[in-house]
Amino acid sequence: MSGKMRNFAIRIFVTQKHGTMKHGFDNEKYLKIQSEHIKERISKFGNKLYLEFGGKLFDDYHASRVLPGFEPDSKLKMLMQLRDDAEIVIAISARDIEKNKVRGDLGITYDVDVLRLRDEFMNRGLMVSSVVITQYNGQASAMAFRERLERLGIKVYYHYIIEGYPTNVDLICSAEGFGRNEYVETTRPLVVVTAPGPGSGKMAVCLSQLYQENQRGVKAGYAKFETFPIWSIPLKHPVNVAYEAATADLNDVNMIDPFHLEAYGKTTVNYNRDIEIFPVLNAIFEGIYGQNPYKSPTDMGVNMAGFCICDDEVCCKASKDEIIRRYYDALCNFASGKTADTEVNKIALLMKQLKLTTADRRTTVAAQERKQLENAEASAIELADGTIITAHSSALLGPSAALLLNATKHLAGIDHGVKLIAQEIIEPIQYTKVRLLHGHNPRLHTDEVLVALSMLSLTDENCRRALATLPQLDGCQVHATVMLSEVDRKIFKKLGIGLTTDPLQKKK
Repeated sequence: MSGKMRNFAIRIFVTQKHGTMKHGFDNEKYLKIQSEHIKERISKFGNKLYLEFGGKLFDDYHASRVLPGFEPDSKLKMLMQLRDDAEIVIAISARDIEKNKVRGDLGITYDVDVLRLRDEFMNRGLMVSSVVITQYNGQASAMAFRERLERLGIKVYYHYIIEGYPTNVDLICSAEGFGRNEYVETTRPLVVVTAPGPGSGKMAVCLSQLYQENQRGVKAGYAKFETFPIWSIPLKHPVNVAYEAATADLNDVNMIDPFHLEAYGKTTVNYNRDIEIFPVLNAIFEGIYGQNPYKSPTDMGVNMAGFCICDDEVCCKASKDEIIRRYYDALCNFASGKTADTEVNKIALLMKQLKLTTADRRTTVAAQERKQLENAEASAIELADGTIITAHSSALLGPSAALLLNATKHLAGIDHGVKLIAQEIIEPIQYTKVRLLHGHNPRLHTDEVLVALSMLSLTDENCRRALATLPQLDGCQVHATVMLSEVDRKIFKKLGIGLTTDPLQKKK
């Protein structure tokens, strides 16, 4: 490498540092006070509480991104502190079974996910008592799924479609409404109702059980557990705005809870769907009990996350980063024809409200500068200590593969001029990709680079040291100036790296 190029590499690959990543959320405090609060709510309802669990019980990466320090499985850990008192009921809609609805993040159908969720819970020592098939109307696919579950020894119940739900309260709270549903047998004080995804009928299952329990002389209660929006922080706090960005495709809107404000004179935050449905829920509660124990949607919630933010500045910064990340995701989905521009426009408006631009994401600026300097697609990563590493595509490597090599070399203290994978090793791989497998792109992807490093690590100390640094990439941020292949996206996800890309397709 010439002196000129070596100086360039030093300048572009190692930039200023901004300290180590900080936590803004006290996870231990959260586990403690959240479980205590749920126990307190159980005691208020005669020791029987149906808890509707919104969002993900584990793998909640949105929460861990906007609340640094929140562990992705925190809600599951919290629930495990209550496991002696808790059982889980999984709800799935017959309509979703019929149309083979797929979880976008996992690529599996909802019915398959029911079995996955059950196994995950039970492997952690939690009791899964049954599955409820909601919105049942004689669908053959739902009947087949019930038979499959029962062959596995799983209790299954049908809850039927109720005409006029949720507004026809007289029918709903009658023997022909909730009374027609099969009663779900439960034995523990806390019944957690969860589901593979939204629209599965979790709330309806809880309300139906309240009606059925009341018919049997049991005064059970209902509560809702959703992490976002966080009711106890301001409406326009970046953490709450990030939730709006995350649900832009659903058009959720955070709002001041008017019922809570009227009842208590206190300002709290909820979202439009819960606020809009509250008058209906109020009528249903009155139909079951004669009165509603709750005066507002906020009253129904049990989320204590807002009281566990220990560094507001850190959470604000992380949430702003998440909003920009969501904006890039929306741009790419729009470019791919997966979504309308309304999602892009909504997030762009949220960014304006917080005076954010894409330039506020440091990796975006670095990657685009590298692209201009090299006249080639580029990428950049921000490491835990704030160091920015960049890379560009070449005849041998794509920008993602090159970035992984540059980042691991830096972390391992290996000089940038050292070639971890020699050209004579890369070329046979390219030959196989293009000539034998009829591929169009000869450049190595991230998975191919990692496999090559793994093989070379048997005899090469530098490759061994570079591979050993991969765990240090967890939580780092990457931006690429071109939309990446599915392979590269999956590798970054597995490494725990937050990825954004410009909405530009790769050239063949």
